[in-house]
Amino acid sequence: MASFDARYYRRFYGSARTRVQGANEVAHLGGALVELIAWYGGKTRSVLEVGAGVGLLRDWFARAHPRVGYLSTEYSAYASETYGHQQRDITAWRAKRKFDLVVCQGVLPYLDDRDVGRAIDNLAAMSGGFLYLEAITRRDYRVAADRAKTDAGMRLRSGEFYRRRVGKYFRALGGGLFYVKTGGLVFWELEEG
Repeated sequence: MASFDARYYRRFYGSARTRVQGANEVAHLGGALVELIAWYGGKTRSVLEVGAGVGLLRDWFARAHPRVGYLSTEYSAYASETYGHQQRDITAWRAKRKFDLVVCQGVLPYLDDRDVGRAIDNLAAMSGGFLYLEAITRRDYRVAADRAKTDAGMRLRSGEFYRRRVGKYFRALGGGLFYVKTGGLVFWELEEG
């Protein structure tokens, strides 16, 4: 597993030249998620972020939606202490409550296959509605990833690998957004993908 230390966070979050996303991109993501969930008839009263990094999404929610209950977690001791997250290992930790939205960006490609299954089980157990999942795949790395901004130390898998495991619990809505199969919302056929 990668060393999630100060050097890692400087490279992938601090430098505009090598970071994957900055505050502007994350603001667009946060707004899109809240609006899509509202469009589908859901509510965003509570959010769990797994792999919160430097806390850009948490900070956006604090400004844009200060009433939303937000729990940010990180595996990295460095990031947890520096950026104010709870230190948690998603392969072993499961909150006792459910969240309207669970966000997991860039975490699963760092785990081995067995731990990916455990992590998805835990994400599903904590999801009371929506999951936003981002996990770079082999295809992504080959055709879409900017190599200067992508950690080559991740485990690259097929999209099907993730879809099969996430599909046990969630229905795909597109754009990385999923909805729990046990939820009460109904979607138009072409909204599901």
